[in-house]
Amino acid sequence: MKTLKDFNFQNKKTLVRVDFNVPLSERGDITDDFRIRASLPTLKYLIEKKAKIILISHLGRPEGKFVKKFSLKPTANRLERLLKRKVRFLPDCLGEEVEKEIKQMKAGEVVLLENLRFYREEETNDEKFAQKLAQLADIFINDAFSVCHRAHASVVGVTKYLPSVSGFLLEKEIKILSQIIKRPKRPLVVIIGGKKIADKAKVAERFSEIADLLLVGGLVAHEIKRGEIKIKSEKVSFPFEDKDKLDIGPKTVAVFKEKIKKAKTIFWAGPLGKIEEKKYQKGTREIAQAIIKSSAFSVIGGGDTIEFVNKIGLVSKFDHVSIGGGAMLEFLAGEKMPGIEVLKYGGN
Repeated sequence: MKTLKDFNFQNKKTLVRVDFNVPLSERGDITDDFRIRASLPTLKYLIEKKAKIILISHLGRPEGKFVKKFSLKPTANRLERLLKRKVRFLPDCLGEEVEKEIKQMKAGEVVLLENLRFYREEETNDEKFAQKLAQLADIFINDAFSVCHRAHASVVGVTKYLPSVSGFLLEKEIKILSQIIKRPKRPLVVIIGGKKIADKAKVAERFSEIADLLLVGGLVAHEIKRGEIKIKSEKVSFPFEDKDKLDIGPKTVAVFKEKIKKAKTIFWAGPLGKIEEKKYQKGTREIAQAIIKSSAFSVIGGGDTIEFVNKIGLVSKFDHVSIGGGAMLEFLAGEKMPGIEVLKYGGN
């Protein structure tokens, strides 16, 4: 399996699929740049190797038309600050102007193209659209694990036309998540919360086979008790006092902390309360602190979870933070991932 280190990038136009789908405020400001920061190791490596770096990403759901609030221009400004070097933003991802600008690039330069999803053809994996993207470059790098469950043009289509390889972030995600499934240090304790229960059902079911213990939030517990999520109940620790399912209470926190203390590996996806409201954040905050105080190898994922631990200043304390939301859940549930299969990983 080839990695970045198997390629010579000097003076090569390098198309890099990143995930800059960052949360925005009502005013359109970036509220959390974790996903941008996660791309830096790959980008710094390519700069050092004198590549001509062409970044492509999506943002939001503009449904095939230009929507100003979903422009990637503010992202280019944030990346420029993080990289401490010029990042040129191009207001389209295809066309003569884009081609002209890319032809003039010098080694080590970085450009960010406009939102791929301003074209409907991105999500339909249109062959001509993929071909036009591929014509911009000599090599393709996928460093966006979070879209690998989508057969989109910038994930799957371009690989037909360019030598393709994973970036450091994608490689790391696959390695660590595979390790949790196949070779975890035990006891493996899995914590599943949040409100998108349908997305978590298959993961909860799979981990009820693999994990030593499953700790669940109120809404997940409700679905297990209703029989909507079918798992081995002897492995599950349910919340005690949260009748309204808005937070876990002190007794649940105390029991969960004891279980966490004994773990050697911890995987956590989904908050344990309605964290949008401050009064329901206590349980999730205490569980986050218990995980980082434990000696376990800790992995967390999911947009809401990451945003919350970032906000309370703990994100860097976890051993691995997965940028994948739906992609991470599908990978852990054993689903086929089109973006990974085309890179010849053969799934997990």
